[in-house]
Amino acid sequence: MFQQIQLFLKPRCRGFHLVTSEILSQLPTLPKVGLLHLFIQHTSCGLSLNENYDPDVRVDMETIFDRLVPDGHPSYVHTLEGPDDMAAHAKSSLVGASLTIPITDGRLNLGTWQGIYLCEFRNEGGQRKVIATIMGE
Repeated sequence: MFQQIQLFLKPRCRGFHLVTSEILSQLPTLPKVGLLHLFIQHTSCGLSLNENYDPDVRVDMETIFDRLVPDGHPSYVHTLEGPDDMAAHAKSSLVGASLTIPITDGRLNLGTWQGIYLCEFRNEGGQRKVIATIMGE
C-alpha cells in the first residue's frame, strides 16, 4: 500500500520547532507496519529528528547553526532576498529536506526522546508544505 498526501505546517518564526503533533494530526490512519517519508518542498528550511523534551535543545540548535552559517556574510553573492536568505539555503542543505520514520503497530516508531523538527531558517518563512508518503501493509 502506498499513499501520498500534502501537509501544511503553520507559519513560524526562525528557529527549531517541534512539529510531531502537527504532522500526526494531518496523517490518515497508519498501516500496521511500514515507513513514513516526509519531504519539505522548500529550500530555506529543513526537517530533522531531535530532542522532544527539553526546549533548551531547540534554542541551542539555533545558536549552533547561526554560528556555523551567519546571516549576511560579506562573501555571499546571493543577496537579493535579504540577509537571512543565503544562510537559510546553506543551513537547509546541512539539515536536509526529508525524513524516513518506521511505522510499527500503526504508530511512528520514534525513540523515547525523539520528535520531528521544522528547522525554520528564515526570519519569516511562511506556511511550509510537506509531502508525506506512507508505505506499508
